[in-house]
Amino acid sequence: MTSTISRTIAPTPLTTEGFADYGDVIENAGDPDKIINQGKCGRFHDRAKLDFGTGQAGISLFEAEARTLPYVVDMVERHPEGSQAFIPVDGVPMLVIVADDQVGHPVNLKAFISQPGQTINLYRGTWHGVLAPLGNAGRFVVVDRIGDGANLEEYWFDNPWHVEALDD
Repeated sequence: MTSTISRTIAPTPLTTEGFADYGDVIENAGDPDKIINQGKCGRFHDRAKLDFGTGQAGISLFEAEARTLPYVVDMVERHPEGSQAFIPVDGVPMLVIVADDQVGHPVNLKAFISQPGQTINLYRGTWHGVLAPLGNAGRFVVVDRIGDGANLEEYWFDNPWHVEALDD
């Protein structure tokens, strides 16, 4: 029997601490690790843990339609063979949905909203929602595993989750 109880999530700002169990927040935080290019460029070095079981790292370009809040989460997915980084090209904020794993099922969903200059790298095997730029369509550079074999698991909820609209 399918439950009709409403399940809602209040989105929070994306922070390194809040996202630590699910992946890396990639941003220019603090001082650069190195100064390069004749002192004209700060390098924030090695900000994400890329992790691929088999295959290799690939760079792809995605174009995603705009999403709005409130937002319905009826499916999450994960990639058991590799991490996945999403780098917005247009500066559009992202709604980032993640979940803990409990014996192969996603539980304890959380919603984050990225801020300008933030990108994410989802750890290998992390349950997450689909790419969801907020307010406007967005173009993204995606760094993930390219290779043979299955690298996608989907989980469809009988009772979808709802991400609340932000208070203005």
